[in-house]
Amino acid sequence: MIRKRRCGRSAAPARTGPLRRRLALALTAAAAAAALAGCSGDTGKAGRSPAPAAPARKPNIIFVLTDDLSWNLVAHMPQVQKMQQDGTTFDNFFMADSLCCTSRATIFTGRYPHNTRVRTNFPPLGGYKVFEQNGGEQNSFGPALQKGGYHTAFLGKYMNGYEPNDRQGGTKPYVPPGWNEWYAAGNGYPEYDYNLNENGRLVSYGHKPEDYLTDVLANKSADFVQRAAGSGKPFFMEIATFAPHGPLVPAPKYAGKFPHLRAPRSPSFNEKDVRDKPTWLRKHPKLGKRVIANIDNTFRMRVRMVQSVNDMIGRIRGELTALGIDRETYVVFGSDNGFHLGEHRLAAGKMTAFDTDIRVPFVFTGPGIGPGRHVPQFAQNTDLAPTLLGLAGLPAPAGADGRSLVPFLQGRVPPDWRQAALIEHVKPAFSAQDPDRQDSLPGAPTTYNAIRTQNALYVEYADGEREYYDLTRDPNEMDNTAGRLPEPRRRYLSDLLHAYVNCAGQGCVNAGRSG
Repeated sequence: MIRKRRCGRSAAPARTGPLRRRLALALTAAAAAAALAGCSGDTGKAGRSPAPAAPARKPNIIFVLTDDLSWNLVAHMPQVQKMQQDGTTFDNFFMADSLCCTSRATIFTGRYPHNTRVRTNFPPLGGYKVFEQNGGEQNSFGPALQKGGYHTAFLGKYMNGYEPNDRQGGTKPYVPPGWNEWYAAGNGYPEYDYNLNENGRLVSYGHKPEDYLTDVLANKSADFVQRAAGSGKPFFMEIATFAPHGPLVPAPKYAGKFPHLRAPRSPSFNEKDVRDKPTWLRKHPKLGKRVIANIDNTFRMRVRMVQSVNDMIGRIRGELTALGIDRETYVVFGSDNGFHLGEHRLAAGKMTAFDTDIRVPFVFTGPGIGPGRHVPQFAQNTDLAPTLLGLAGLPAPAGADGRSLVPFLQGRVPPDWRQAALIEHVKPAFSAQDPDRQDSLPGAPTTYNAIRTQNALYVEYADGEREYYDLTRDPNEMDNTAGRLPEPRRRYLSDLLHAYVNCAGQGCVNAGRSG
């Protein structure tokens, strides 16, 4: 496909101009002018230099969001490692709740779970219907990007409880506001035998190798990029995979790979002594040989699943390069939550306040982003909506609890950046339909709120129990010293936590600075 030449500049500067200057142009251009940039006549007086060309059109943005992808899988994803070499990695990116639907509601809106009111995967405390009823779709970044001149597309997993054939009282499957193109699944976890709502048309996929969902999303992503590249408009695309979420079905070509891999054995793996832990965790016996063998097999299957995600990233970035738009396109990679697998005697799951579950990979590449950078400051999923809109030169969504990460991508540290991350979690009621139902069973975390600072993790459970880990001397969170915490320090953390879990907007920004 031949990319259309844009008025107001030659083709060469689009690929050879200084990246930082191009990023600044993209981020400071007014929305309408940037979206509709065209040819402008020379209105300068005789003897003056010609008027500057219209600013470059807004950059394209591609957001790849995976499901349950933990940091220990990145070592097996060379395309993500290549993104790290080419761009910026946020080393301390925390989820406000390590659970699928709550995390996605926060990602879409920039609001903490206590403000989205999406606290679990299913009603009455969460799920798609709660998100929709509380204005989540209107408040998400999709409508804002579309109004800002972007051609938008969404592919893959939307929200727990979403049904691709839901008509919302209309005559055909419903497409949420803000999306020009829509290819969303309901139960895509098995990777086969699923339905997609394809722009208001229900399409069924079977069990042939070519029906493998992650590969189908890769094909549709490449097709979208090829079409959008010549449209004359900037584009935004989110590809939300179900991989590597259970039931752990890899693509056929990867089903037998990595036969000897084992799950990583961190110091907290099958923790020897959990007597200091809260009641819900003290109940867990040491992991036996059979359970550990299952953990190793689970890790192998997760690694096999992410190979298709790795392929998709490589294909998308290769397509951008072939079309000549790689230097005007941001690619963002991340996960909706982490995953524990053997740490602290916990076999497989998420939802805890431990770093295994709340700290996730996030990597950005694109114009003006220097190679090989690592950001140590705390970021949260509340920051994603402001960041995606910021990359498009648009303001943060109204009511956002987070802040744009764009300054970090420019190599700057914003003043008064947060010193603490808020983690909040409501234990879901058991549901046979919940894909994360293992974590709602007895022995899973009870409802809690937590503060994660650079040097500590402080957790308050709804039943009155507490956890405190000094991460300077105990980075693996093995020695709960809540009972020995000096009262002034405990009171300070408790007050900070109370302010955080009741915050909104600027109040959340202020609370985060106090860690």
